[in-house]
Formats: sequence, structure tokens, C-alpha cells
Amino acid sequence: MRAFWLAWQFLTRFPVPAVGFDGPTAGRSLLCYPLVGLLLGGLLSGLAAWLTGTPTYLLAGILLTAWVLATGALHLDGLADCADAWVGGHGDRERSLRIMKDPAAGPVAVCLLVLILLLKWAALTALLERHDPSPLWTAPLLGRTAILLLMLTADYVSPAGLAATWLAHADFRAMRWTVGAALLLALGLSGWLPLLAAGLVLWWLRRAALARLGGVTGDVYGAAVELVETTVLLAVAL
Repeated sequence: MRAFWLAWQFLTRFPVPAVGFDGPTAGRSLLCYPLVGLLLGGLLSGLAAWLTGTPTYLLAGILLTAWVLATGALHLDGLADCADAWVGGHGDRERSLRIMKDPAAGPVAVCLLVLILLLKWAALTALLERHDPSPLWTAPLLGRTAILLLMLTADYVSPAGLAATWLAHADFRAMRWTVGAALLLALGLSGWLPLLAAGLVLWWLRRAALARLGGVTGDVYGAAVELVETTVLLAVAL
């Protein structure tokens, strides 16, 4: 349970029991990431059911707001940093990494965040009109599973980064089984189309990160969550 609470504490802003941090617990907490995503999906689905009867566009806005608040905009921050780095880095690895560490957000990052949130809101509106809650579960599940897939398939290029401790104690064999179980569950919830679309987007992001940075960073993990979540919602809504 300590590993789960650590994952829940890191990926959400909900209060949790006090958990002492240590390397082995941090490594085990990675296996709980898809579960945290699934629970977030359950909370969103429950909120949607509780607010049944609310105008669709308003309910979509409430759900999106709750989604962002529940995660503290953690992954949106990573997406914004990546956007600034890709544009401002001018193809240079070291310059891109320096920009990622800058807490300020440029106009490119702001525009991308607005577009991502707009797409999520529009997709949620369409899904609510169809009374299809399954993507509310699948999107957060696959978003956090994407982090594990990147950890399994790409080098982490920030030795002093936050994820370094997690990865140093990770059980990669168990992570593969966890990813497999999460993908099967997502397939059962929403079918193959959002799974395929999310896989293509994640492949593109991994390829771009390898070409620009030689690997991935925590910001790339965050960008993966947001892009995969948005892709899942759009794939089901279209």
C-alpha cells in the first residue's frame, strides 16, 4: 500500500496518508500508475453520473476542470515545457534541455495548452451527448500507462531528474506485465481504435524525443499523458 499511496500522492492532489520516501518504494510505485489512472477515471465517471441532467457543454467543462484540478496540472506543465523546448531549442539538444528547466511558459506553450484543453472539452461534450462514459476511464488509464511504456523503451536523459530515483529501483519485468494488463483492460473498455490511435501518438512523441534529446525527460512523460488522453477522447468521439 505504501507504493500505491506514493503513486497517488505524486500523480494527484488528493490528500493521502503520510508516506516515507525511499528508493524501493518509489520503484514499486511505478506499477501503480495505471491503477491511479483508472481510479481517476472512476472519479470522473462518478462525477458525471452525479451531475446527470446538467447541460452537456457545462458538464463537460466541470469534468475537465475537475480533471485538471485532480492532477494539479502536472502533465500540462510537462507538455508546455516540451512545446517551448521544441520551438525555442532550434534543433539543439542542450538548448532544448535548458528551456525545459525554465519555469516560464512562452506563447507557443500557452497556445498549445489552450488547444489541448479545447479539444478535450469538445470531445467530452460529444461523448456526454452519446452517454458513453467509457473514455473517462480509458483516457486516464492509457495516459499513465504511456509513462511506463516510455520508461521501458527510451533512455532517461536527466540524471539529476526526479524520475531517476524511480527508475533506479524499477522492476522492468513487472512493468511489462503491468503495461500488458492495462492495455488489455483498455481494449475491453473502449475497443481497438483509441488504443491504436494512442499508440501512434506515443510512437511519434518517442521518436521526436529520441531525435531531439536522445531520450526522454519528466516533461516528455507529462506530454505523453496529455497527448494520449486527448487522442483517446478524440478517437472515441469522432
